[in-house]
Parts: sequence; C-alpha cells; structure tokens
Amino acid sequence: MVQFSEQEHGTFIPPQLRVWDAPPSGTASQQRAEADCLLEKGIEQYQIRDFKAAVATLRQALALYQALHDFQSEGKARSSLGLAYYALGDYPEAIAHSQQALALARQTMDRYTERQALGNLGNAYRHVSDYRRAIEYKQQSLTVAQDIQDYRGEMAAFNNLGMTYKAMGDCYTAIAYYEKSLALAQKFQDSQVERQVWRNLGNVYHALGNYEKTILCYEQLLEITHQLPDPAAEVQILKNLGSICQTLGDYPQAIAYHQRRLAVALTIDEERHAQQALESLGHICDAIGDYTNAIDYYEQGLAIAKSMCDRRLEQQIRTSLKTVCCTIGDYSRANQY
Repeated sequence: MVQFSEQEHGTFIPPQLRVWDAPPSGTASQQRAEADCLLEKGIEQYQIRDFKAAVATLRQALALYQALHDFQSEGKARSSLGLAYYALGDYPEAIAHSQQALALARQTMDRYTERQALGNLGNAYRHVSDYRRAIEYKQQSLTVAQDIQDYRGEMAAFNNLGMTYKAMGDCYTAIAYYEKSLALAQKFQDSQVERQVWRNLGNVYHALGNYEKTILCYEQLLEITHQLPDPAAEVQILKNLGSICQTLGDYPQAIAYHQRRLAVALTIDEERHAQQALESLGHICDAIGDYTNAIDYYEQGLAIAKSMCDRRLEQQIRTSLKTVCCTIGDYSRANQY
C-alpha cells in the first residue's frame, strides 16, 4: 500500500502579522524598537525555516518586552516562540509558551494573538495524542477567528480539526472539516491553503482505501502545484499517483504518471527521483510482459545509478536486468550483468 507523508505535519499555520509598520518614537523608543526588530527578525527566521535561530532571537525579544512590562508584545513573542518550538518538535515547550501567550492575550484583549495561541495549543496537543484538548483548543480558535473575521485563521482551524479527527481515526468527520477549509480557500482564492487541504483530503481517502477519490484529490493538487509552479512537489505527487494506479492494476495510467514524473525530475536535475521513476517503469513493463521497454528503462536507471556512484542500487538494477533477460531466454545478455 502507498504511504503518503504529511508534509509540514499536514498542519496549516497562518502567517504572522508584522510587528510594526512604522518606526516607534518617544523617550523609551530605543529599547522598544530593538525588541520589535528582534521579534520581526524571529518571525522572518521562522518563515524561512531556521527554527533554532528563531527561538534564540525570539527569546531576546521576550526578555526586552518583559523588562518594558509590555504584556501585549510579550504575548506576541511567546506565541511566536510556541510556533517555533512546535516546528522543532518540542511540544512541551510549545505548549508552555502558548499557554502563557494565551493568558497574556486575554489579559490585554489581543484577540489575534489569542486565536494564534489557541491554534498553537491545538496543534501541539494533537502531536502528543491529547485529542480531547486538541479539539477543545481548536474549537476555541475557530470561534475567535470567526468573531474577528480572520478567514485565514478560520481555514486553519477547520483544516487542523480535520487533522485531529484523522489522527483519532474518525476519517469522515475529518473529511467534513477539510471540506469546510477547502470551501474557504477556494472562496478567497488561496492556492497555497487549497493545495494543502487537497493533500490532506487525499491522505484521508487513502486511509479509507477509497483510491478513486484519492486520485481525484491528488489530481486537483497536481493541477495547482503545476500552476504555481513547484516542480519538486509535482514530482512527489506524480509518484503517489503512479503508485496508486500501479496498486490498482491500472498500468497504462501508472506508466503515464511515472513518465511525467521522470520528465519533471530530469528538468530539475533530480537524479534520485528520475532513477526511481525509471525503476517503477521497468517494474510495470516487466509485470505486463513488455520486456523490451522494461530493459530500456532499467538500462537508463543503471546509467543514473552509475553517475550517482550508488553501488548497491547499481547491483539491484543489474539483478532486475538479468532476471528480465533470463525470462526472455537471452542468457548471453543476462551474463553481461
């Protein structure tokens, strides 16, 4: 059975707001300006996935805000730290900072930070399998997002509630929440969120063994990914689609997907994906008795394996070639491998 990875945990986290839009002024402006710049820098480091650096920077901002007794900004810094720790997989720290951010946000009536902290808590509790709390916080996050008309927060809450119910094994409730998130993404023409939800829907239909709908979801995902464009992600989607069709015995469609995967991989110089696509094509052609094309695909894969200096892979392909040659009775060619 094909296994799909849930990229970025399958979790949608709305981008954080900028900390300030104009340089602060006044007698105490220097320390506050430094803290704001650090918070902004930490958010940028998070966005480029330099999570350890983000934690270090955000801790500096937090210390300055605490010295200034700026509780609202302290809440923002703690909420951002919660996100960074979540991204690092340190869920206890993510929960601790998000809980403190939530208390500060409610104290200062900062509803955006409240929504973000609730979302952080829901995601973190899902990853420690405390689904009751995860759902509780996600529902609260959804309510706040709807109150403040934060449609991105609303999309996130619906999507991440779906993730929680899928983790619990309640796939049909997960689908209902994913579809609500998808409807908003399509309404607001947010292609990034739409592709993430299509991926999650594909995953849940795959878990249910509904391969027809899995293919439909991944076809939608493929179309959006191709339009962006994101060839690296496109290669992975084509791999999944080819594997599903291969599992279903739809060999012509599987070949078509793997050939597209090969073409994209070669375009972006992804040797590993190109070799894997050739290997899949070789296996399919071998399975359907198209031995001429099987040998051709294996030969191409062998050439890439040699260029990668992957001796183990090279030997594996040679074995496949030898088997095919023996099957067709070409023993002299089999001996060459």
